[in-house]
Amino acid sequence: MASANKEFQFRGMTPTGQSVKGTVMASSKRKARQKVDQLSTEHGFQASELKKRRTYRYRVRDPNGDEVTGEQKAFSDEEVRQALEDMGLNVIKVRQKWFDVQWSPPQSELVLFVRLAANLLRENLPFDEVLELLVGDVSSRSLKQVIRDLISDLKSGMDAEKAFNKQRGKLGTFTAYMLGIASKSGNMAEIFESTARFLERRNEFRRNVRNAMIIPSITLVALLGALVWYVWYIIPATVGLFDGMDVDLPPLTAQALAFSEFLDHNWVGLLVVTATPLVGLFAWTRTTHGQFYLHKYMIRLPVLGPLLHKLNVEIFCRVFAILYSGSGENLRVLRIAAEACGNRFMEYRIRNVAIPMMTAQGASLVQALDASGVFPSMALTRFRTGAETGSVEDSARQLANYYEQETELSLDATVQSIQTGVSIIITLGILYLTLLSTEMAFIQPSNMMTGGMGG
Repeated sequence: MASANKEFQFRGMTPTGQSVKGTVMASSKRKARQKVDQLSTEHGFQASELKKRRTYRYRVRDPNGDEVTGEQKAFSDEEVRQALEDMGLNVIKVRQKWFDVQWSPPQSELVLFVRLAANLLRENLPFDEVLELLVGDVSSRSLKQVIRDLISDLKSGMDAEKAFNKQRGKLGTFTAYMLGIASKSGNMAEIFESTARFLERRNEFRRNVRNAMIIPSITLVALLGALVWYVWYIIPATVGLFDGMDVDLPPLTAQALAFSEFLDHNWVGLLVVTATPLVGLFAWTRTTHGQFYLHKYMIRLPVLGPLLHKLNVEIFCRVFAILYSGSGENLRVLRIAAEACGNRFMEYRIRNVAIPMMTAQGASLVQALDASGVFPSMALTRFRTGAETGSVEDSARQLANYYEQETELSLDATVQSIQTGVSIIITLGILYLTLLSTEMAFIQPSNMMTGGMGG
């Protein structure tokens, strides 16, 4: 389910009696109201109304007399009714959709959409025609709605960058920014092509990691189940055969039996103590604060961390290269590239360390990026060379291409390392079960007890 920002429409009145209307994007109505309050303070108007854009179901009769049903997003049912009547349709019913759950489009559908759009743009088709063609070809309902919203916003005269940024919760921040700035670049097909290529490579990375982990993960779960079953059931049942006998249990067996008894008395509490932090951790990582720390330490993980970090740096460099112009607008370029890179920790460091250094202290681009502490030394060296030769844009593009090639080459080695780590864990678990079974096979009553039984 998408955690996308939602669109809210506000209305207000200035002290001179002039009406004000606009929209804001926010994750909740409370945050939308905070944004509107800030706008009202800055621009001197009194906000009076705030509406969330919702999905409405409608049933109409077309000029041929046929009934047609569909869905439309709007701020009120009156808005939907008026739009349908303007199209010459006889409105039978309009009602709000009760369960308006917003799902993100499948990544495979998103990649297909961007790839097909790039191919059609290469044939010099106008972008509005491209969207009209693709809205009927995609099978994902959520992606269809995204394309319909784009068509509607663009027809109403909205800037393409703003229209795509409205959809970044569903398209992804990087994809929304890349496709949004494509219309201003003069070469939409190239940007759509590079975006499609990146999305395909990212999907391939995820697919390879997922496929490589399926069998080890199933084996790991089965091994964990076998360990619990063996320790909690088999060992107590086996040791119970020697009740009343003077039996000296081997060390591993004694430890396993003690743990089994601990599980008997505390399994409910242990389940709660184990599950509660996991659920809490998952919920925390969905928050802004949690994502910051998750992304901070994720790029420091062994094996996988460096690869993820290079992917983030690649996205930053690619967006930066496309937007860079060598003018004062490059502070905005830094902010956009930082947000698009996909790592909240990197974004925070660039926005709160690098950019203030450039504005308040007059630091150079390379000094500011170095102070942020989130760029590899090779990237800083290449940016420094570009600044000295006046080719920062080319340096950023070369870095993006380099990290693209490096991550492709490193993918197999990373997947192999993950498989090796999981295999080691599985081997240790099997070794423990083998040693435990071997110990139990040699459990015998003491000689005194055996002699008594023989007499």
